[in-house]
Amino acid sequence: MREIAVFSGSAHPLLAAEISENLGVPLQPVRFRRFANDCLDVQLQANCRERDVFLIQPLVPPVQENLVELLLMADAARGASAGRVTVVMPHYAYARSDKKDEPRISIAGRLVADLLVAAGVNRVLTMTLHSPQVHGFFSVPVDHLNALRELAGHFAGRDLSNTVVVSPDLGYAKSAAAFARRLGLPVAAGAKQRDSDDSVTITSIIGDVAGRDVIVLDDEIARGTTLMELLARLREQHVRSVSIACTHGLFVDGALGKLVAQPDVAEVICTNTVPVPEHKRDPKLDVISVAPALAEAIRRIHDGESVSALFDHP
Repeated sequence: MREIAVFSGSAHPLLAAEISENLGVPLQPVRFRRFANDCLDVQLQANCRERDVFLIQPLVPPVQENLVELLLMADAARGASAGRVTVVMPHYAYARSDKKDEPRISIAGRLVADLLVAAGVNRVLTMTLHSPQVHGFFSVPVDHLNALRELAGHFAGRDLSNTVVVSPDLGYAKSAAAFARRLGLPVAAGAKQRDSDDSVTITSIIGDVAGRDVIVLDDEIARGTTLMELLARLREQHVRSVSIACTHGLFVDGALGKLVAQPDVAEVICTNTVPVPEHKRDPKLDVISVAPALAEAIRRIHDGESVSALFDHP
């Protein structure tokens, strides 16, 4: 069995340290330098020869900086004769760019996947892709995890007898239904139309939510535009309370402040796939760690065991 070597970029060192601790292996040092001409330089400061190398780096702001760091780390591992290079990318920001919906635009989700493979990546471990078809953009194996178990665990043990799970749109309804099954709850969905990057319209709620407690489940929260529109439709149905849950809590442009300021929003739950700095935290926010799940997936990849077994549940 090849030895394992785990390295972290600068995007989310706290998550990398937690994964390493759960895995029971040391996090190896990496040196990052910036030359006078603004070029980045990366050195993996531990032996990689014939080792099973894991590079932990979510693509979070500044996305382009972190992407180049990741490409350089992968190239360094390949040049150091690593036995296999696996990118642990909990958040793949370019998953939103998955189709050509306007003339003369790039499909960046596929392009970045090609760049990673060209840099020497042999395998990808990621979580809750915005568009599931992005999985197929990679020409190397991809282990696509989700955080439904962790998010459902937050609500387990509560009185959910008058609760319904709501997906903001039909595109995420399948995942919302899987989440609802874990809790034994019904599911509803918003009928959403995206007008632009920062404008959406939800015309109605498909399903019975009137007078009930609601758990809104989404893959990520960026500006919160969709959720603010959804909250308006839920109020028309006189719901009692709203809990908002997502995997990737980006919270840009003051999104978290806008959401927690709504009187009917009882709490916001996200995972730590994306770093949430202290100045963005709020008493209504609960951040759940996915480090144990990612560490177990890394162990299974290293040992040649099934990763899909992580999703098995009654």
